[in-house]
Amino acid sequence: MAIAEGILHYLSGPALWHPILQSDSVLKSNLSYSGFLTCTKKLEGSRGKRNLLKFGSCYRRENYVLPWRSSRVKRLDCLSSDSLNGPSYSSGGEEYKPNSNDVNVNLHVNEVISSEKLAAAAAKSEKALRINADSLEDEAWELLRESIVCYCGSPVGTIAANDPTSTSILNYDQVFIRDFVPSAIAFLLKGEYDIVRNFILHTLQLQSWEKTMDCHSPGQGLMPASFKVRTIALDSDDSATEEVLDPDFGEAAIGRVAPVDSGLWWIIMLRAYGKCTGDLSVQERIDVQTGMKMILKLCLADGFDMFPTLLVTDGSCMIDRRMGIHGHPLEIQALFYSALLCAREMLTTEDGSDEIIRALNSRLFALSFHIREYYWIDMRKLNEIYRYKTEEYSFDAVNKFNIYPDQIPPWLVEWMPEKGGYLIGNLQPAHMDFRFFSLGNFWSIVSNLATPTQSHAILDFVEAKLADLVADMPFKICYPALEDQEWRIVTGGDPKNTPWSYHNAGSWPTLLWQLTVACIKMNRPEIAEKAVKIAEQRLSKDRWPEYYDTKGARFIGKQARMFQTWSIAGYLVAKLLLAQPQKAKILINEEDLDLVNAFSSISANSQNRKRSRKGHKRSYIV
Repeated sequence: MAIAEGILHYLSGPALWHPILQSDSVLKSNLSYSGFLTCTKKLEGSRGKRNLLKFGSCYRRENYVLPWRSSRVKRLDCLSSDSLNGPSYSSGGEEYKPNSNDVNVNLHVNEVISSEKLAAAAAKSEKALRINADSLEDEAWELLRESIVCYCGSPVGTIAANDPTSTSILNYDQVFIRDFVPSAIAFLLKGEYDIVRNFILHTLQLQSWEKTMDCHSPGQGLMPASFKVRTIALDSDDSATEEVLDPDFGEAAIGRVAPVDSGLWWIIMLRAYGKCTGDLSVQERIDVQTGMKMILKLCLADGFDMFPTLLVTDGSCMIDRRMGIHGHPLEIQALFYSALLCAREMLTTEDGSDEIIRALNSRLFALSFHIREYYWIDMRKLNEIYRYKTEEYSFDAVNKFNIYPDQIPPWLVEWMPEKGGYLIGNLQPAHMDFRFFSLGNFWSIVSNLATPTQSHAILDFVEAKLADLVADMPFKICYPALEDQEWRIVTGGDPKNTPWSYHNAGSWPTLLWQLTVACIKMNRPEIAEKAVKIAEQRLSKDRWPEYYDTKGARFIGKQARMFQTWSIAGYLVAKLLLAQPQKAKILINEEDLDLVNAFSSISANSQNRKRSRKGHKRSYIV
């Protein structure tokens, strides 16, 4: 009962500390980062008195197995306070109380509370936020810090959503790698580095955990989609508990989708951390170098595919439900290209690195040429496709993928402006997905996967179509929506992805930060500024929703969570970068001069290429 009362007291307004809800340990400085370490909390006090949670010790246990979920829960090390500084504490008596400067850490207590009490508490919390927040940014920072999750006394990430009105949590109380990226960038830009460092190292340890679904184990190197900090009781002592990290590699996700983009985002985040802090010791660690190579080997592994693009299933990225993006979706290719460039920059020169660097360079060249040449669409290219001949059998065919001109949708003929263009969503034999996918196009600009000319043309296109892509709330995840029979066939009649909702052309505020980085890179921040001003009119009033519905983004999403963390963090990153655009360089990949020279050479010799069985060990259709 005391716990329930504590929750309601906490939700009724911002509080720096509550003895039951927010109690962290002071980690001993002599702890090392090797071995299996767990933090133990001990309940002290007598019956009739308020019990205080206190960390009794951090101790080593190597063979402890959870009886209820031994195949998924992993115990990780408590990092030493010398290298991972957690909150500081002032002691008084036997209890620890944080100083007023400390991050307000929200520990999630598994207690069932009625929906009526939750609604009342949420109303009070919202009112307090309105009174205490001096500005929209202050409110956003307060909400972001309330979403922080701690493990062994140190912050390790932010939960996906911190909505006190929701009675159906699902997995929104977990820390997602994909969702944490804008939070990580916000903390880095604010100079709060520890949470990002902790996140990088803890998720790295989860990478090597044994993962199995239906007797099948995916390849080594797969990063989890998310993890959750759980507090469990010890077998040997009923009054003591320990914290464990419980990862999800997709085996518990809706649809059992594989998190292909998690490892790619992890590499991009690792580089951003080093760029922002100047601390290269993290990326030079042996375990970090090994983890990075495992991700690269998984992505660069030989397969049946003839194309240099990464072949994935539907739902393997931000669009994690069936939406017809299986094959070679642009979002994955842009993140893949960016991760390859980031990894090449961070890999240390040592035995065993030469082979992977050669494979990486070869893939970079083939991938960039393939995307720039075959994914690009503008009015000129559209007219060229309209006049394609089909059924060409030759090595110098113009219509290499046998695209039928009748595939050009009527909406595109009217929608395509005279000035500007974009990279299409997907390309496979006899199939082009002409939809505009925002994240893929934005990150193609950021990573230099698109040429400078194409990058400017993409922003020209965005500027010309702001009324469609932004409307009342930025930014459409894709455009247009799948409707009617096409929606039923492609999505299977998904009730969450109905036309102009969720992944089916819904509007996602978190995309503000990717748009901002792309605009800053091309020295056109005014486009992002317009989008941010539109978002500011509604985000706080609407309680920071996950997404918006309808063609004009007029409704809050029908199943959207409120206080969605990456909506909050995406806005903060956009504001921080617009105020200090030079800091965007931590995310931007510069043009590779070797690739530029190679493109010039292949363009000059493209007419004289002949088929050859000799040469590179692995060849791609470029």
